[in-house]
Amino acid sequence: MSTQPLEMAIASTRNVLAGVSSDQMSAETPCASWDVSALINHIVGGQSFFQAGVKGTPPAADETDFASGDFVAAFDEAAAGTIAAFGAEGAMEKILNLPFGDMPGGAFMGLAVNDTFTHGWDLAKATGQSTDLDPELAAGILAQAQASISQAFRGPEGAPFGTEQSAPDGASNADKLAAFLGREV
Repeated sequence: MSTQPLEMAIASTRNVLAGVSSDQMSAETPCASWDVSALINHIVGGQSFFQAGVKGTPPAADETDFASGDFVAAFDEAAAGTIAAFGAEGAMEKILNLPFGDMPGGAFMGLAVNDTFTHGWDLAKATGQSTDLDPELAAGILAQAQASISQAFRGPEGAPFGTEQSAPDGASNADKLAAFLGREV
């Protein structure tokens, strides 16, 4: 299994991160409990979480405020480590012991792709950037999400995904994905 989908999700979200200005940090996001600053911290910190999961180390309890510094450089560094971890021999096949249960590395990479890409969409929406992100990748993530996300994973705050929303006619693939995952498009 290739890390290409992860690399594409990282590239898409990096482009969005690069378009965020310091005066947007307190703007609301589609993630109800996070402003732009908190979302950036989640996006950057998420890469370290994914890397730790693959390596079998506990996730860092680091409360670093990436948004107050060069968050694009911090993302680049963390993302490089994540790609290397998933690209290591046998990483996709081994069963990972994660805080939310055991799963194969390949499935965990799918989760990392979805999380990285979708939160890039959230950030683009919050900062007035285009949400028409990588149409081919978005279509693939949407197909995978539709095949694997059941109603049991949907609900109010605290559930991994919100209630599926409607996407408007002519919506981009990334917007359709966001609506499927519970975002208002």
